[in-house]
Amino acid sequence: MKFTHLVGLALATAIALPAAASAADAPAAFAACKACHKTVAGGKGMGPSLFGVVGRKPGTEAGFNYSPAMKAFGEKNTWDAALLAKYVDNPKAVVPGNRMPFGGLHDAAKAKEVADYLATLK
Repeated sequence: MKFTHLVGLALATAIALPAAASAADAPAAFAACKACHKTVAGGKGMGPSLFGVVGRKPGTEAGFNYSPAMKAFGEKNTWDAALLAKYVDNPKAVVPGNRMPFGGLHDAAKAKEVADYLATLK
């Protein structure tokens, strides 16, 4: 294969693949989350890692002791960006009895920004 073909292939691949999200990509409202949550796989904090949270059942991140309320919520739900936005906005309303001490953003637009960012953590 000619060098020009390899360069073209590499460039096309780089353009086609989205860049992995970084902490610098997080919206300002995420500051309330990062006090307790890590965004890397297996990251340990006061709360579970948020890496790969979209598509995961609530209350199932290995190595974290979830409340009975969160475990029960996870039996019938899977995190997606819409559900995460509702949860970040008002956690106690979405999962009554959860142990997270954060009271919520109470700003739907900021909660959506956070949820959209979490969806990039793969």
